[in-house]
Amino acid sequence: MNLMPLIIIVVCAIVFFVTILALLSRYKRCPSDKILVIYGRTGGTSAKCIHGGGAFVWPVIQDYAFLDLKPLSIEANLTNALSRQNIRVDVPCRFTIAISTEPDNMNTAAERLLGLTYEQIQELAKDILFGQLRLVIATMTIEEINSDRDKFLENISKNVDSELKK
Repeated sequence: MNLMPLIIIVVCAIVFFVTILALLSRYKRCPSDKILVIYGRTGGTSAKCIHGGGAFVWPVIQDYAFLDLKPLSIEANLTNALSRQNIRVDVPCRFTIAISTEPDNMNTAAERLLGLTYEQIQELAKDILFGQLRLVIATMTIEEINSDRDKFLENISKNVDSELKK
């Protein structure tokens, strides 16, 4: 006849154990080659980005995803670009890009890239690269492009870097 209190204790213990397991499963750790993006109710920002470490993701009001930090190698062979002298040039290029772990850059990447596939990110980056390459080539003469490689690379780097950060 004293089974009722024992059953209540067992049921309470099971409920407590399941609740603890459910809460522990909502703690997400971030590998070193990824950014953990927590979105939903994050306290004023569109997303909370974490690199290294971990965070608790509240059930129902928050969710999470990962952004990959592995570099993308993009071949951008530009053909028929017009120089400042209206001469068409072909510029074979290969760029290696990746997401920065600076807080502002991580948040921007989360807003713009979360949910995109690897191929979609690569196409978006390629479009930006082609546009900036055309812009740099249009401001330089053939002689500058051929003889002053450092200036050419500096102009490309400056333009591409600022655009990719956006």
